[in-house]
Amino acid sequence: MKTNEWAKTLLYVYKYLDRVSEGIDKLVMQNALNSFYVRGERKAENECMAVVKRINELSMRKSRLINIKVLADKSLCAIEKNLAQILIEKYMDNDDADMIAKRHNFNVRTYFRKLYQAEVNFSQAMARMGFNEERLLKYLEHENWIIEVYEKFKNEKEGEKEIV
Repeated sequence: MKTNEWAKTLLYVYKYLDRVSEGIDKLVMQNALNSFYVRGERKAENECMAVVKRINELSMRKSRLINIKVLADKSLCAIEKNLAQILIEKYMDNDDADMIAKRHNFNVRTYFRKLYQAEVNFSQAMARMGFNEERLLKYLEHENWIIEVYEKFKNEKEGEKEIV
């Protein structure tokens, strides 16, 4: 991977994946229960095939989110433990740079070098598992909330280039 935007994106959204998956479970249950009440004005929405299609789409969405979480877990396990810990503290725990640097007995500049190295290693681990930038974009194209986070990180990087 040339850039680390996907590494940052997946690490940032990681903490929300369980909640979204639970929400999908509730939607599946709601769709199944609501299909019982067929009324004239909503008959097309509650026909068996329409309900099955909605439930199948929701299940596929949940499967993609679980796969992304497993990909992040495996990628974290594939890099050095101390670098993985920095990524967890930064993106999942939302700790600031000074706090993380102090905890690891780094100066702030060393922290940023280690953070960059950790992001690169995480991206490379994902790529080794077959998830490069293009595949992730295609795989998550319907997860608008994740794509928005990705675009935010991508725009931040482009903004840095303009300043330099």
